[in-house]
Amino acid sequence: MQGIKPQGTPIIRTSGLTKIYRGVPVVEGVDLQVGAGEIFGFLGPNGAGKSTTMKMLLGLARPTSGTVEIFDQSLGSNQKSILPRIGSLIESPSFYGHLTGPENLDLVRRIKHLPASSVPPVLATVGLSGQEKKQVKNYSLGMKQRLGLAMALLGEPDLLILDEPTNGLDPAGIHEMRELIGGLPERFGMTVLVSSHLLSEIEQMASTLGIIDHGRLLYQGPLFELEDAGRLVVTVSDPLGAAGVLRQAGWQIQQVSGNELILPVYADEHIAGLVSTLVSSAAQVFRVEVRRRPLEQVFLDMTSQHAQAVSAE
Repeated sequence: MQGIKPQGTPIIRTSGLTKIYRGVPVVEGVDLQVGAGEIFGFLGPNGAGKSTTMKMLLGLARPTSGTVEIFDQSLGSNQKSILPRIGSLIESPSFYGHLTGPENLDLVRRIKHLPASSVPPVLATVGLSGQEKKQVKNYSLGMKQRLGLAMALLGEPDLLILDEPTNGLDPAGIHEMRELIGGLPERFGMTVLVSSHLLSEIEQMASTLGIIDHGRLLYQGPLFELEDAGRLVVTVSDPLGAAGVLRQAGWQIQQVSGNELILPVYADEHIAGLVSTLVSSAAQVFRVEVRRRPLEQVFLDMTSQHAQAVSAE
């Protein structure tokens, strides 16, 4: 696991968090830190341990070992003071289909002992104003997910825990949910922990990331630190001759492949000098580019390598 670098004072802190079901570790030794006021993306393949970790953070599952601290308090002995400050959307939200959205929300706000005036603002936040008379059984999947988010937002929680909130939505619904979640910290000052198995979704919402696979935390830190350093690729007419010229001038050639020279990535001003060296030697330069693995590929490679290591144990 790489260094832990939360953006703000930790709202969530776990130490050695472990959950074993029937002798099989589902979550194993997870040390998680989520900074105040950030959107923390919790990423991993299906079955990686994301939902189980989130359930332990909400007191819905008891850890086999390890500790959970939220708001600088131990969750085990302070649930009554901690949980009212947390909103959550875990798995598919449950509703009464014969009731309207506001009626479903009214049931939740009564359980939370909130005033009736708390319902209209959350409906407006999730874009369901104007649907007050529509029964939930007639809602689209996207509307149901937004209603679930509205339930989680009741009472303006300090921490929001969302498990795969875009799962099953069409592209328009995914975009709407992503926009909603992305604006929550700035609008309400809350911290958001959101899980997904798709990096393409997480990277558009979160700046800090945790990657879990087979129950183990593989990476935790800023999203930009996952970016591949890349390699400089120079396409030339005479690759062997050009490689010789560059090596003689002190450049590091990592590989010659076809008519391409592969080098480490240099600063722009140095690349200009490299091209000048080649042109001075009468080499024809067709293309100069920096190639990087997409973040999605970095994630897939990381989890694939870990899966191979686990299977070899």
